[in-house]
Amino acid sequence: MNQKLSFFKAQAIFWLFLFAVFVGLIILFNGILLPFVIGAIVAYLLNPLVRILGQKGMKRWVASILILSAFSLFIVALIAISAPLLAREFGEFISSVPQYTQRISSIVQSRLSILEQRTGFDFMDKMHASIEEDIGKTLQMSQKVVGGVAAGLMMGGSAIVGFVTTALLVPIVAYFMMKDWPRITGFVHNLIPKAHKATINSLLDQIDRKISGFIRGQLSVCLILGVMYAIALSIAGLEYGSLIGLGTGLLSIIPYVGSTIGLLSSIGVAALQTDGDMTYVATIAAIFFTGQFIEGNFITPKLIGDSVGLHPLWIIFALMAGGSLVGLTGMLMAIPVAAIISVLIGFAIQTYKNSDFYKTPEKVSPVITDATNLPEIEIIIKTES
Repeated sequence: MNQKLSFFKAQAIFWLFLFAVFVGLIILFNGILLPFVIGAIVAYLLNPLVRILGQKGMKRWVASILILSAFSLFIVALIAISAPLLAREFGEFISSVPQYTQRISSIVQSRLSILEQRTGFDFMDKMHASIEEDIGKTLQMSQKVVGGVAAGLMMGGSAIVGFVTTALLVPIVAYFMMKDWPRITGFVHNLIPKAHKATINSLLDQIDRKISGFIRGQLSVCLILGVMYAIALSIAGLEYGSLIGLGTGLLSIIPYVGSTIGLLSSIGVAALQTDGDMTYVATIAAIFFTGQFIEGNFITPKLIGDSVGLHPLWIIFALMAGGSLVGLTGMLMAIPVAAIISVLIGFAIQTYKNSDFYKTPEKVSPVITDATNLPEIEIIIKTES
C-alpha cells in the first residue's frame, strides 16, 4: 500500500509541476498568444466539417481552405450587419445616461412624496440634498465615461494595429492546425505510455466531449439566443433592444447568468421607457421567459445535451481566474482548461475510491462498555507464615 501511495504522490507532484510550468509559459508569452489561442479554437470548432469533407474524398488542405473561407465570410458579414447598429445603440445609451438618471430621480421623488403624505414624515427635506448630490455625481461620471470613450477612440491606434494583426494571423494559424490536425493528434497519442494508453485515451475522450460540447454547443446556443432576443426585443420596441439581446446571448456562455442580467436590464429599461407601464414590462419579461423555455427544452438539449457537465460556478471561477492572470487570452483558455481539470479531478476521486486505502475498513479495538460482563478475576493473596 505504501508503494501505491508513493506512486500516486509522485504522479500528483509531476502533474502539478507540469501545470505550474504551463501556467508560467502562458503568463510569459501572454503578449503574443491571443491569435494562436483564437486560431486553435477556430480549428477545433471547424475540424469536424473538414473531416467530413475528407471522408468524401476531398484533400484535407482543400477542405480546410473551403471551410475556413466560408467561416470567415460568415464572421465578416455578421460584423458588417451588427456593428453599425450596436455602435449606434451604444452611443445613444451613453448619451442617455443623464436623462435616465434624472428620470429615476423624479420617480423616486414622486414615490417619496406619496409616502410622505401617508406617513406624515418629511422624507423630501431629509433626502433632497442626498439625491441632488447623487445626481451630480452621476452626471459627472457619465461625462467622464463619454470623454474616456472619445479619448480611447482617438488614441486607439495601437489597439487597431493589434486587432488587424490578430485578424490576419488567426486564419493562418487555424488553417495550418486544421490541415495538420491528424498529425498533431497522432503525435500526442504516440507520446502516451503504452502501459497507460487505455486509461489516458479514456481521459482524452472525456476531455474532448466536454470541450467540444462547450465550444461547439454552448457557443451555438449563445449565438442563437443573442439573435433571438435581439429580434424579439427590437420588435417589441424596447430601446437598445439589439444591444441588450446580443449582450444577453454573449453572457449566456455562463448558464443562467446571461438570461438573468438580460431580464433585469430589459425590465429596467422598459420601466423607464414607459414610466412604469406594467403591461409593457410584463411583455418584455414574457419574452425572456419564453426564450428560457425554448432554450431549456429545445436548443440546449439538441446542441449540447449532457456533454458539458461544467457547473456554472466553476465556469465563473475559471473565467475570472483566467482573466485575472492573462486577460482576454486567459478567458478564452479558461473553459478548455476548466474542462481538463474537471476530468482529472473526477479521475483522481474515482481512483481514490477504488484504492485499498479507501476501501480497507478501519480496525476497531474492542471497547468495554459494560463492567458486568467482565470475566471474574480471582485474586490470591499469599501471606507469609
